[in-house]
Amino acid sequence: MEDLPIDRRRADIPRSITRWLVLLALACGLAVAAGAAAPQRTGLLLAVDGAIGPATADHVTRGLAAAAKRGSTVVVMRLDTPGGLDTSMREIIRAVLASPVPVLTYVSPGGARAASAGTYMMYASHVAAMAPGTNLGAATPVAIGGGRMPMPDEGDTARDRKGDDKGKTGATHDPMETKVINDAVAYIRALADLRGRNADWAERAVREGASLTARDALAQKVIDIIARDVDDLLTQADGRVVEVGTAKVTLDTRGLTLERFDADWRTRFLAAITNPNVALILMMIGIYGLIFEFMHPGALYPGTIGAICLLLGLYALAALPVNIAGLALIVLGVALMVAEAFVPSLGAIGIGGAVAFVLGAAILIDTDLPEFAIAWPVIGGIAASGLAFALLVGRVAVGAWRRQVVTGREQMIGGRGDVLQWRDRSGRVQVHGERWKAVSSAALRPGQRVRVTALDGLTLTVEPDGSDSN
Repeated sequence: MEDLPIDRRRADIPRSITRWLVLLALACGLAVAAGAAAPQRTGLLLAVDGAIGPATADHVTRGLAAAAKRGSTVVVMRLDTPGGLDTSMREIIRAVLASPVPVLTYVSPGGARAASAGTYMMYASHVAAMAPGTNLGAATPVAIGGGRMPMPDEGDTARDRKGDDKGKTGATHDPMETKVINDAVAYIRALADLRGRNADWAERAVREGASLTARDALAQKVIDIIARDVDDLLTQADGRVVEVGTAKVTLDTRGLTLERFDADWRTRFLAAITNPNVALILMMIGIYGLIFEFMHPGALYPGTIGAICLLLGLYALAALPVNIAGLALIVLGVALMVAEAFVPSLGAIGIGGAVAFVLGAAILIDTDLPEFAIAWPVIGGIAASGLAFALLVGRVAVGAWRRQVVTGREQMIGGRGDVLQWRDRSGRVQVHGERWKAVSSAALRPGQRVRVTALDGLTLTVEPDGSDSN
């Protein structure tokens, strides 16, 4: 085969380069298209720490909604809670059951717990996992009014004292307590049946306050996984089939990238104002602000600040389990302490108001959870400041009542002045820097000090001042 001419070979070089450039561009286009077509495998990480309250429920609900909007593969809810409010817990569980994204609830880190409300949340999740050294259980609900439901042995002791029904165990004589316990049992058993978990132990956790370690929970089929960390959880959860709504979903979590969903300012603000101590202080600031505004119309600032604080306090109390009797006692106590400033009761009304306020604040929040209890220093401080305010206003009012009148007709009586002109029984005097026509039954002389005893129209009746040294 003859060699091609040099010019021919040079002409073929651009064609080869062009051919390779076209192939390279085609390969890059296919790679980009494949990358665009491949779904982004990301998950959402929610941290739930502390007592379950309105702010927690709002944070979790919005987090699940964000996961669905972003198309997340799963939601990992890292849990560490001593329990919380029943209404907030049920709001979270409703959001989990309605979520189109599988929820993996993970009790972590070591030493964490999913007690009380946390146990219900574990049972409601699509995958329940725990880290070594954690525990769950103690799901007995608190009684209406703040007390704890009696355990079976405590019920026996109470019956032994009463001397009846000694042969029965675990019963209660309070119909309301029975309703609450049975409702909680039915609720957690329904969640257990939905997720295929141990329903009998769930009932024991409610009726007897039973608890389990992570290893025991896995052995008794209360949870699905024991994982050292989140990566281990995602690895073990990969390939599991869970039921999301009415569909079966196979989890694809190996190597998944998790995005944190942190609490924003709205959640932090809600958590701050739904603290019962803060809610009570806001309500008191609002009440006293409106009182100041009514006492001094047009001041504006006390009324404006008071109205804002009162609305915030009432909003927070509306989100908390409030005892109506406690709220009524607080309002009565404030009214009595304010009335002490206007009614001469020698402190009886004010003291009664302080007592009513303390009793109302003590029973205001209808739960025995320490995280939602009103601190006694806060109660004592507000009661003492309210009583001191009432006594201060009362003292000012009494002082004003005793003070000599400085304006008007009454101000002239007892006033002292000097005689300017005088003839027989009448003349002119100067009192408070003003010239007045005056009469007197005594003989007076110019320059003499006199005291006003009466006022008839524009004529003063005067008499010699006993303090006159002349």
